[in-house]
Amino acid sequence: MPRTLIRKNPSNFKTLPLFVEATPEGLSYQSVGMPLNFAQILQKRKPVNVADAGRFALELANLGVSVRLTLHWQNRDYWVLVRQRRQDRGDVVLKLISGYVPAQELNLPLHTAIQEIAEECLLETPEGWLTGRFNDTWLPAPYSAALHYREALPFRLTPLSGSALPVRCGAQQLMERPRAYVHLPTASLQLIYDLRLDVPREAKSLSLFHVDERLENDELVARLNRSRPDLYLMPLKDGQPCAELYTLKKDQLIAASTRGLYLAESFARQDGWLVRDERVRWKDWLRQQGLAEPEKDSKLRRLTGKARQILRKIVPAKAGQR
Repeated sequence: MPRTLIRKNPSNFKTLPLFVEATPEGLSYQSVGMPLNFAQILQKRKPVNVADAGRFALELANLGVSVRLTLHWQNRDYWVLVRQRRQDRGDVVLKLISGYVPAQELNLPLHTAIQEIAEECLLETPEGWLTGRFNDTWLPAPYSAALHYREALPFRLTPLSGSALPVRCGAQQLMERPRAYVHLPTASLQLIYDLRLDVPREAKSLSLFHVDERLENDELVARLNRSRPDLYLMPLKDGQPCAELYTLKKDQLIAASTRGLYLAESFARQDGWLVRDERVRWKDWLRQQGLAEPEKDSKLRRLTGKARQILRKIVPAKAGQR
């Protein structure tokens, strides 16, 4: 049964609309207007159009932040994806760890990104849940009232190489050079940080869980559901993704089904500074990346040579008796 970890008042969250200017050399944004709550943000997240994907100026509803998190565990690298039922768009996708940037952090979205990791990506061992550090800064332990955290064995977050094009808040260039795009269907500016999470070698029997907040009866509620971990690992080989998905339970990788799967728009094609799609089918994304899902061995292929010969004799005989 899902366990409630925390409840919040959504009216405590406020953000600000943005004015964005983009050129082929870079993108800058600044806040405009009055603070917005969740309901007001959703009202403003309506499709917009831009004629030139490389050069434009327009007002957007909000700033969002995501993390392309590379988890290093047992000498292998994996991208971390989480499952989300998007209430505002009526779909279910796998996406990067992400969230809205509050008004007070518009000039420091990296701080929001790190907090989202602490809230959405939970690492459990038999001795408790792991805390984390980003360089010399401790990550928050958002569910400490409900979960036991192990402070003596933190995971480490470090930045990976960022985008080649600069992104600025006003005149200030953002740290760690996030990738940026304007999502036209939701009139939002999205930033993606590349970060690496190193699991300590001493962390044994590791399980991974995703926790996300949902709006229920005018409250934001975060729950842990052990029967649905909702956190997925995509293996990397030589830095490139493989067409596989797994969950992790007590150090065991468990293959996850990709049937009918959709990925969020951060995996869709980007044209200049623009992303036009709401989501992308898993199979379409694999095709775009030049990837192929591993072949599933049929029962016939797993049989020995002698058994295959016997089976070939039996099957035609039965077919002829019909």
